[in-house]
Amino acid sequence: MGTYSLPDLAYDYSALERAMSAEILELHHSKHHAAYVKGANDTLEQLAEARDKGQYGNLVGLEKTFAFHLSGHVLHSIFWENLSPEGGDRPEGALAEAIEEHLGGFEALRGQLTAATTGVQGSGWGVLAWEPLGRRLVVEQVYDHHGNVGMGTTPLLVFDAWEHAYYLQYRNVRPDYVEKLWDVVNWTDVSARFAAVQGV
Repeated sequence: MGTYSLPDLAYDYSALERAMSAEILELHHSKHHAAYVKGANDTLEQLAEARDKGQYGNLVGLEKTFAFHLSGHVLHSIFWENLSPEGGDRPEGALAEAIEEHLGGFEALRGQLTAATTGVQGSGWGVLAWEPLGRRLVVEQVYDHHGNVGMGTTPLLVFDAWEHAYYLQYRNVRPDYVEKLWDVVNWTDVSARFAAVQGV
């Protein structure tokens, strides 16, 4: 059976100092993200054991735990690739055109995604996503890790709003952290994700 693994970062822990300290990035990646990977793998084993024994009394709890950890792993994996030491500025090409068409332009996207991320109640994410039924870009809030699974959207750009992502550096001033994230957005990665959902 395949297992999940913690992805390596494409940059050093100190590479995103414009937005987050090396200490936060290292803890976030090597401890928090690693815990989601372990949690997903451990829960897979427990689900397999339940199937082997035909004992499904704890199935609901196991399914919820698996979704929580796996979604945390998936979103963090996207988050690391969405960021770059050379990031910032704004998107170009087809992604920029879609942002203009669906969201009213880059500044409107920036305002809405910033508000969505800073306004998450408790823990969660602000997300720029592709909604396949309407074939449009949407901005959404994801609570915890998997509150919006039913929407069927594909995340393109994710901003982590859990306190572990910023509290050591920004304390309780989440808006300052979110503003700094814009300085390290890897638009090449976001554009590649957009092209992939378009089938380009």
